[in-house]
Amino acid sequence: MTIPLPPAPPDLLPLAEPRVQAGNARDVHQHLPARSVDVIVTSPPYWRKRDYGHPDQLGQERTPDEYVASLLTMMGSWKRLLKPTGSLFVNIADSYRNHRLVGIPALLEVRAAEQGWRLAHRIIWAKDGGVPEAHARLAQRHEFILHFAWRRAYHVDLFDFAQRYGEGAKPGNVWSVRSTLHRGEHLAPFPEELAQRMIVLACPERVCSDCGRPLERVIERGGQLNETRPQARRAMALYLEKGLTPDHLAAIRATGISDAGKGRRIQSGASQNSARTQQLAAEAKAALGGYFREFTFAQPIQHAWTACPCGGHAFEPGMVVDPFAGTGTTLRAAQALGRRSFGIDLSPPHYS
Repeated sequence: MTIPLPPAPPDLLPLAEPRVQAGNARDVHQHLPARSVDVIVTSPPYWRKRDYGHPDQLGQERTPDEYVASLLTMMGSWKRLLKPTGSLFVNIADSYRNHRLVGIPALLEVRAAEQGWRLAHRIIWAKDGGVPEAHARLAQRHEFILHFAWRRAYHVDLFDFAQRYGEGAKPGNVWSVRSTLHRGEHLAPFPEELAQRMIVLACPERVCSDCGRPLERVIERGGQLNETRPQARRAMALYLEKGLTPDHLAAIRATGISDAGKGRRIQSGASQNSARTQQLAAEAKAALGGYFREFTFAQPIQHAWTACPCGGHAFEPGMVVDPFAGTGTTLRAAQALGRRSFGIDLSPPHYS
């Protein structure tokens, strides 16, 4: 059973202006019900980068091991908030001590795995600039975003991510996002686009209000040409002119490009299709010439949502939490995407 796409989903109407509350990242689980959060997106203070002068701060531990242990204790408390389909994104960077990188991202990965976390993605944030380093060191122009999940069936929306950020059907794990500068108390908030990418990737657009389960998109593969391309417009004109049918297009997508050009010499996948499929594909490719590739790589489109197995008929936006909310970058990103959000910080910004 599926739910048709409404023209203007009510759950994507503007949300209330999000505000960062005063609080300790260690206690965020006390502010929200268990298993109520779809994704946690956060950038904790890096080890020995800046002293905020607060007795409960993270980042001033004596050793990298102590720092990672403190962060993992927090992650253990956050875990109770996550739904079975939930995710945790941690934006983390390495630090130099005694003229060497201490390997904090790798240490966090190893220790988190020992505590049962699954590393779903290791994403590289490629920045356009970097903090100047000491003599004979390259400027650090990347940071890590570690995507953890607690259960195997974590939610990922590659369709929406690809629609928003390009890169085709399989977006990559290197994200080039311009860094931002903030002259307030928090000097280095991560860019709003970076937070938006994490939210789009793992926070469902809508969830069942009864059981909290994410609704999944029903996707029609190869259903739409990119009409901004002259090649696509020519392909459609030839399709109509030659009297081709949807069966011809289905055959093209089934065989792909493995029976054309170099693929024909080195691949054998197309021969696994039925004789009828191969015949229709050959007819279509003869009629379309090289323009058949436009139909092979046509854009997928969404035409419905899956219904919730629990039978619920009310839906709401997914929930985003940031335990180190700082200036509220994650919360603003969530609001722009129509998601609910909650954030706390030891030193929340002052609101007028």
